[in-house]
Amino acid sequence: MRVDIPVDKYPTYNFVGRILGPRGNSLKRVEATTDCRVLIRGRGSIKDPAREEMMRGKPGYEHLNEPLHILVEAELPVEIIDARLMQAREILEDLLRPMDESQDFFKKQQLRELAMLNGTLREEGMQRSGSASPFHNSLGMKRAKTRG
Repeated sequence: MRVDIPVDKYPTYNFVGRILGPRGNSLKRVEATTDCRVLIRGRGSIKDPAREEMMRGKPGYEHLNEPLHILVEAELPVEIIDARLMQAREILEDLLRPMDESQDFFKKQQLRELAMLNGTLREEGMQRSGSASPFHNSLGMKRAKTRG
């Protein structure tokens, strides 16, 4: 099944980043939830534009001549395959609906997950000291003064 990405309508929106999520985790979650394979294809699907241009026209890269889209594939029993493909389509269409960042709960979750993965997450409610000095610790102790 093919799901078109509305890049013509929203040229500055980062659809690929939204679909992939931190380290590809959002896409992996869609795949795990639906038992479908989700592939981003078309112009702009390769991160490096120079590499994309080099690959265009080569066997296996014919999709680079098409607009950006998502390909959803599944090898499942006939009685559940349609339901799973539709489930994947619904999830992806939700991700492809641009929204204002201030109301984008999904993006906030992705940024939180990225901070956790990078070890930079700061929980809300934690007090930040006014100083970023390495000589102030959580007990408020300062380094000893030196002469000189």
